[in-house]
Amino acid sequence: MGLPGSGKTYLAERLQPLLEAAWFNADKVRSMAGDWDFSEEARTRQSLRMKSIADFESSHGRMVICDFVCPTKETRDIFSADVLIWMDTIEEGRFEDTNALFENPEKVDFHIKEWNDHNHNDIAEEIKKNV
Repeated sequence: MGLPGSGKTYLAERLQPLLEAAWFNADKVRSMAGDWDFSEEARTRQSLRMKSIADFESSHGRMVICDFVCPTKETRDIFSADVLIWMDTIEEGRFEDTNALFENPEKVDFHIKEWNDHNHNDIAEEIKKNV
């Protein structure tokens, strides 16, 4: 999770083959749903949508990566990730409404503050140790 432009998709794209996981990008899921509403209600709906997809894949024995903003405690609680990675690499995203409602998470499993060439490898190794 993280602000738009923080590198969520970049990281997910690199983690996916290392973890052999199913990967769902929020923009692609929104596109499939035809839902480009970003009201608070719609953000809750998107969190439920992403959770439903992830739960389905997980129930069939697949590890799942979902990259999306998930901007509030409420949306994060709804999604209920097993592992939460916060891409905290930028101070502001490109959308003022998202910046205004984004709440920094209180507890994360991985807090990425800067880019490097081994973030994805380090995270994949830690996740594999605990699965």
